[in-house]
Parts: sequence; structure tokens; C-alpha cells
Amino acid sequence: MALYRHRSSIGGLDAADVVTYTFVTQGLLACTGTFGQAEITDRIRTGDIISDLFRPLHFQAYWASRDMGRAVFQAIFRGIPPFVVGALVFHLRLPSNGWAGLWFTISLLLAIELGFAYGLLVAMTGFWLIDTRGPTQLAIFVMQFFSGAVVPISFFPGALHTVAEVLPFSSIIQLPVEVFLGIHHGVAVLGVLGRQLLWVTVLVGLNEVVARRALQRVVVQGG
Repeated sequence: MALYRHRSSIGGLDAADVVTYTFVTQGLLACTGTFGQAEITDRIRTGDIISDLFRPLHFQAYWASRDMGRAVFQAIFRGIPPFVVGALVFHLRLPSNGWAGLWFTISLLLAIELGFAYGLLVAMTGFWLIDTRGPTQLAIFVMQFFSGAVVPISFFPGALHTVAEVLPFSSIIQLPVEVFLGIHHGVAVLGVLGRQLLWVTVLVGLNEVVARRALQRVVVQGG
């Protein structure tokens, strides 16, 4: 709030926007999988992933469906409470109408899938690296910083802002929150959803390529 002592707006966000942004972001952190896919990483490292491959299910679709169930739980029990607490202390903005709420819901679903796809891509490096703790921590830091989870991308200066806009991570936090705040209207909302869908398609497709390479020959340590 000190940033707004002598300013009415920063990066197109006023004080009420930023406070709302903070609490919505806190609610989205666990929901959108910004802490990685630890379960998949551990199962690859221990070799338990073999039992998953025996299932007559598509590898990525199976884990995506599990993650969506996790995300819905996190959205309800980890997402709503921080926002409610914030609303008791600050004046927080809500979607202006039912359409805005619908667009936010769709944007959130795409963000969840994108966060999962990125986490799965990092987790699958375990097929080659075995121990992925270092790459995972780096990947989580990069995603959280460039998604706007730490500081709104709107606050980034010049070239850094441009880089953040180009990368897919803004579609995980920044863009869904902007849709929640009503910053995008009409065709602009469709542009946001289209951008998110594009990155989901790219990462899901990349995961398919990596998965085929990884699953051609799986070697389990110790047997």
C-alpha cells in the first residue's frame, strides 16, 4: 500500500486492484500447481511409475485428471479462505457480473491445465536425471516469478515486462487474475483465453513427445 501513497495507479492497477490481486493470487498458488508435481517426480525416482504404466490409460491424461481433482479441492479449501479473510480486512473487488465470473472460471481451468503440463514436463526429466530436486526448485522459482505470483507482471520494468509477456507463465496467474478484476473486456477476454489455450496445446504436445521418448525404455533402479 505504501507504493500508492503518492500514486493512483501503477501498471494499470489501482490500490484496490492490487490488494485483490494479492489475495486472489494466494488462493491460486496451490490450485494452479505452482509448487510442482512432487508425486510424479517421486514415483519416477522410486520406480513406482511402472505400476502407472501398466494401467490401460493414457499416461498424461491419467495424471491430468488426477491433478484436476486436486486442483478443485485446493480451489475450494485453499483458495476461498484466504480471499474471505482478506475481504474482512480490505475492500476487495469481485467480478462485475455473471459473464465475468464465467470467463474467470474458464481462464482458471486453462491455468490449472497449463500449470500441470509445465509441472509434468519438469517431472519427466527424472526419467533421465533420476534426482530432479535441483531442476524442480529452479523451475518452480522461474514459474512463480514470471507468472506474477511474487510481484504483478504489470510492475515489471521495460525489457523484463516484455520477456514475462512472451513466456507462458503469465497465463497461470497474471492473466486469470486480470480476468477476475475485469481488466479485459469483450474480445480482449477471448484473446486472453486463446493465449492460454495456445500454451496449453503447446506444452501438452511437448509432453507427448517427451513421454514417448521416455517410455520407449524405462529402467528402474534395483530391478
